[in-house]
Amino acid sequence: MSKAADLPGYRRRIRIEARDGAVLAMLEDDIHALAVILRHDGATVLAVEPVVERMPWTTCPGAGAKLVETFSGLPLAEVTSRRDKRANCTHLHDLAVLAAAHAGEGGGLTYDVFASDPVAGERLLELQRDGETRFAWVEQDGRLVSPPSVAGLSLPTLRDWIDALPDEAGREAARVLQWGSLVAHGRTMPLDQQSNAAALPANCYTLQPERAAQAVRNGKRRDFSVGSDAPLAGFADRMIAML
Repeated sequence: MSKAADLPGYRRRIRIEARDGAVLAMLEDDIHALAVILRHDGATVLAVEPVVERMPWTTCPGAGAKLVETFSGLPLAEVTSRRDKRANCTHLHDLAVLAAAHAGEGGGLTYDVFASDPVAGERLLELQRDGETRFAWVEQDGRLVSPPSVAGLSLPTLRDWIDALPDEAGREAARVLQWGSLVAHGRTMPLDQQSNAAALPANCYTLQPERAAQAVRNGKRRDFSVGSDAPLAGFADRMIAML
């Protein structure tokens, strides 16, 4: 068990299951429970099937149609993070990209992100892949201080460091930890500071100007660092049954 997993904080699980002609990527954390199935012929996306069970805004479910529009019919190699990400739900978009990256594989993999709640400005940020710790970072007042390879960087400025990692598996794992650790800040922000979509940067589908004014905060929050429930319990079984 990782050190961060022993502390109160944010939990995110991403699970990817690949089968012949289809790959499923799913995610659950405090405020999201969602999935994407890509059906393909080995080269091209034949169908995109987003599933939205829990999201933080009343407008979020509409992002499913945008995801279908963005990726349907594309070559798998063109399902990338650079394609209309801010116009989409960024979490559905990330899942589609992960699904495409693993479409040629069989079986599955699981990522677990642990981000401790800050204490005196310090957070522990850890990622496990299939139960094995791949990264463990310490952040102090918004700057990474450990290990030495990332010391002095911040989560938003990690891109060059991640791109320089020697293998794609490591780059993917580092991005998953970066994304989750950024989202984890929402646990410690007062809800009223997160509830006016029109005042937030236009970084996703809901926060685009044409719908931000209509967006209302909703959705059940879950704290997976309390009790015995784990992210994706139950939800993953229902999604795998759809493959």
